[in-house]
Amino acid sequence: MEPLTTTYPLKYSVPKARVVVVFLSVFLCTTILCLLQLRFFKPKIKDFYSFEVKDSRGRNISLEKYRGKATLVVNVASYCQNTDKNYIALQELHREFGPSHFTVLAFPCNQFGESEPSSSQEIESFAKGNYGVTFPVFHKIKILGSEADPAFKFLIDSSKKEPRWNFWKYLVSPEGKVVKFWRPEEPVQSIKPEVAALIRQIIMKKREDL
Repeated sequence: MEPLTTTYPLKYSVPKARVVVVFLSVFLCTTILCLLQLRFFKPKIKDFYSFEVKDSRGRNISLEKYRGKATLVVNVASYCQNTDKNYIALQELHREFGPSHFTVLAFPCNQFGESEPSSSQEIESFAKGNYGVTFPVFHKIKILGSEADPAFKFLIDSSKKEPRWNFWKYLVSPEGKVVKFWRPEEPVQSIKPEVAALIRQIIMKKREDL
């Protein structure tokens, strides 16, 4: 009499092998798709003009409207030792080079010596009434700390220079990249050559595109 032996049909082991193969295939395909996504679908890097800010009345404004221009972004204050000379010089700069290819963008901030205590609309009226400014004066913002405005934070991160007082100035290219920055004590006259150079590039590019 032959001894009894227990054998299991191969049909039970084959499906298990197939499951493993399918699982590995799915895993590999998912990994490849993720790598391709990282390679070809990288998230769009923001530039200055890709942000939204608020005007003096609290309405959302896209900075995209300034793309193609050279812009000088300034954190302003109404009651500072630098207020008079800076507002006067900034308006002269805006009048000389703007508004077709250049503009000053003013962002009030009360984080330095509490020298900008008024409301946003009062600040705008003060700037226009006392200095005749024709460039935009936006909503009062914070530029330091966790509540910093994203657009201004972009300027700081790009330049690696954080404002230490009122009237720091950041020159932004027509493509939204920070070109240069100036401290409050530096004369606005020193900014003119940089602005003029950017404007020349803008005009030359427009001629080439014709």
